Amino acid sequence: MTDSTLRLPAEWEPQAAVLIAWPHAGTDWAERLEAVESTYVALAAAVTRFQPLIIVVADAALRAHVTAKLQAAQADMARVRLVEVPYDDTWLRDSGPITLRDGARFQLTDFRFTGWGGKFGAEQDDALIAGLVEAGVFGYAAHKRIDWALEGGGIESDGAGTILTTWRCLVQRHPEQSREEMTAILREGLHAQRVLWLDYGYLEGDDTDAHIDTLARFAPGERIVYQACDDAGDVHHDELQRMGEELASLRTVDGKPYKLYPLPWAKPILDQGRRLAASYANYLIVNGAVLVPAYGDAADDEAARIIGQAHPGRSVVQVPCRPLIWQNGSLHCITMQLPAGLIDA
Repeated sequence: MTDSTLRLPAEWEPQAAVLIAWPHAGTDWAERLEAVESTYVALAAAVTRFQPLIIVVADAALRAHVTAKLQAAQADMARVRLVEVPYDDTWLRDSGPITLRDGARFQLTDFRFTGWGGKFGAEQDDALIAGLVEAGVFGYAAHKRIDWALEGGGIESDGAGTILTTWRCLVQRHPEQSREEMTAILREGLHAQRVLWLDYGYLEGDDTDAHIDTLARFAPGERIVYQACDDAGDVHHDELQRMGEELASLRTVDGKPYKLYPLPWAKPILDQGRRLAASYANYLIVNGAVLVPAYGDAADDEAARIIGQAHPGRSVVQVPCRPLIWQNGSLHCITMQLPAGLIDA
């Protein structure tokens, strides 16, 4: 029986910290490590302006290296905690904890992580949450393992019982299950009241099978920010137009349409002929600010302005994310927020 007092907070609710894992030569970042570290340094400096940052590192040598990097960048080291736990990769949105709360009670929900449907090895990443629990990062929070594949980037929560997700992703993970069956599992596992599904939307260069956090995001005040495409000659145009129509047809619990905030479309970014997924929807909300990916494109500033409009009262900080999309993700994908009260700040 579901304990309905637990809920999945919205990202814009108060946070204790942001959790990341640092890239190193033993990860898939090895080939372009220096470039991607520049993004991680910028991210760490931005987060620590507003709140604590927990950084997972592989060993003592990486701990010392990261400390030196962040000190050189004048990050607020008083807000940085480094924890040594093994990991395969650095996409903590998908391998980190999905934290439910009931007041001061917390549950670290630990869904099975399969490397995005078996595309990559993920044994250490699947054990990451247990490793962080063993390291004492989360105090007395309950740890609940759910043997069903789900990544944090595949769901959006409005904090009030509504989950937004994509059929394209979850049917790839669970081809044997119906939408009704998956809806029931999501409702029970996330203590949600309802699940809204999108059938359209994808990005070339995205190997998550259309994670919702690359496409559409809940924002306060019954808003949805989403990645649009106004270039009729682009291969994404029809699909994202249809996704926009789907979003316009969605209704709040009160039966009202959501307020929609379409984001501009960056010009194609190619790497040795391969299209990379430069989504502005992949931003991160922190206490008092929203951190927005920048790709060195003319649309960067307009995207930041629109995201700021959808999150009034927050500072808007652009983080250079072009190195991240080489590995098919962006800013939100490498982070996981932890709700206020979960850890000792």
